[in-house]
Amino acid sequence: MEKAIHIAVVPGPGFSHLVPILQFSKRLVQLHPQFHVTCIIPTLGSPSSASKIFLETLPPNINHTFLPPVKPEDLPQGAATETQIQFTVTLSLPSIHQTLKSLISSTPFVALVADAFAFEALDFAKEFNLLSYIYLPTSATTLSWYFYVTELDKETSCEYRDLPQPIRIPGCVPLHGRDLNNQAQDRSSEVYKLFLQRVQRFHLVDGIFVNSFLELETGPIKTLKEEGKGYPFVHPVGPIIQTGAGFGSDANAIECLAWLDKQPPCSVLFVSFGSGGTLSHEQMIELAYGLELSHHKFLWVVREPSSLASDAYLRAKCDGDPLQFLPFGFLERTKEQGMVVPSWAPQVQVLGHSSTGGFLSHCGWNSTLESVLQGVPMITWPLFAEQRMNAVLLCDGLKVGVRPRVHENGLVERMEIAEVIKGLMDGEKGVTMRERMKELKEAATNAIKEDGSSTKTLSQLALKWENLV
Repeated sequence: MEKAIHIAVVPGPGFSHLVPILQFSKRLVQLHPQFHVTCIIPTLGSPSSASKIFLETLPPNINHTFLPPVKPEDLPQGAATETQIQFTVTLSLPSIHQTLKSLISSTPFVALVADAFAFEALDFAKEFNLLSYIYLPTSATTLSWYFYVTELDKETSCEYRDLPQPIRIPGCVPLHGRDLNNQAQDRSSEVYKLFLQRVQRFHLVDGIFVNSFLELETGPIKTLKEEGKGYPFVHPVGPIIQTGAGFGSDANAIECLAWLDKQPPCSVLFVSFGSGGTLSHEQMIELAYGLELSHHKFLWVVREPSSLASDAYLRAKCDGDPLQFLPFGFLERTKEQGMVVPSWAPQVQVLGHSSTGGFLSHCGWNSTLESVLQGVPMITWPLFAEQRMNAVLLCDGLKVGVRPRVHENGLVERMEIAEVIKGLMDGEKGVTMRERMKELKEAATNAIKEDGSSTKTLSQLALKWENLV
C-alpha cells in the first residue's frame, strides 16, 4: 500500500476563490490517489450555501476546516472587494497558523498551496518545513503582468491608463493601461499598494501553479519558464474547470437544458456574468433591448442590478426577483426568442450543448476556460479584476472573441450589442472565430489527457513531493 502524502491548501475568501483551488486539489488526487489534501478556509461572515454544497461533492481524500469567520465590521469600511479579501486573510492568520500547527503535530505534510490572495499564509511554510506554492486561478498573461508591474512601477510616473502606447509585457499581447486589472488603475490607492506587496511576494515561493496550458498562452508560458529571469518555477496545469452540475436548483437546470434541446444547432447566445458580476440597471436595460433587436436566440442569466460591478462577488444577493428590473413587456415580447433565468444556470452543460453557438461573458478566467473546452466563441464584456486583460487576450491575441464598444456615457448601447451579436452568430468573423475555438478546444482536451502537457507537469511535481516523504 502506498504511503499517504499530505498537502494543505488555503483559498482566498469567497466562492470564486474556494472552487478553483479545490478543483486543482481534485485533479491532483484523481491522478495520484495517494495524496490527501486538507483545505483551510478563511471566511468573511458565514460560509455561503454554494460553498457548503460544493464541499459536499469532494472525494474522501480531500477534507476541509472552516476558520472562525471574520466579521464584516472588522474590515475597513467602504473598502474595495480586493481589500476586503486581503484583510479577511490577514485577520485569519492566527487561526491558519493554529490549524497548521495542529495538523502537522499528528501528520507529516510536504507542501502548502495558497490562493494568490492568501499568500500571507505561506509565511508559515518555512516554520513547518513545507514547500510553498501559489495556485493562481487566472491566466499566464496575468502572472506575467504580476512579475512585470514592479519594473513598470519604477519607471512610470503617470497612471498606467494615461500611457500613450500599449504596455508590452514580455511574451504577451500588448495591453493598454486602461485594460490592466482593477488594482492597477489608481496608483495612489491602498488597493494598488497592497497589490504591489502581494506580487513582490510571488518571487519568494517554491513554485506557482497557473490554470492555463501551453497552446493557449504559448508566449507568456515560454517567457515565464526562461532560465535567468529569477522567477519561481511556473507549472501550467490547466485547463482545470468545475465539472459538477452546479449549485443552483435542479429544476432550473432541467428547464434550461430542456429549452436548449428544442433549439437549432449553434443558434443560441448564452449570456452570463459569472458568479459575481452585476450590471447597473441602465446597462441591464440596454442589454435587454440589444438582445431583442438582434433577433437571435438567447439564454440570459439575470442578476439583480447594482452600481458596483462586483457586488455579488463575496456575498450573493438574493433580495428579490431580478426579472422585475427588465424593461416593461420584454419577457412577453421575447418569449419565442429567448429564455431568461434568475441568478443561475448550469453553465458547463449550457456551453457544452449543441444549440449553444456563442457566449456573452464577463471574461472571468473560469468561464473563459469553460468556453475554450467547449469550443464556443465569445462576446467579451469584462467587468472587474483582471477580466479586461482576459478580453484583450481573447480578442487581440487568440482572436476567438469580439468586444463591444463602450459609448462615452459609459454604457454599451443597444444597437452596438445587437450588431456584435449578429457578427458573432451570423458573420464571417464569427465563422473564423468558431474555427479557431475548435482548434483551441482540441488543444485543451489534449493538455489534460494522460500523456498531455498539463498532466505531465502535475505528475512530475507529485513525484517530487513523494520523494520528500
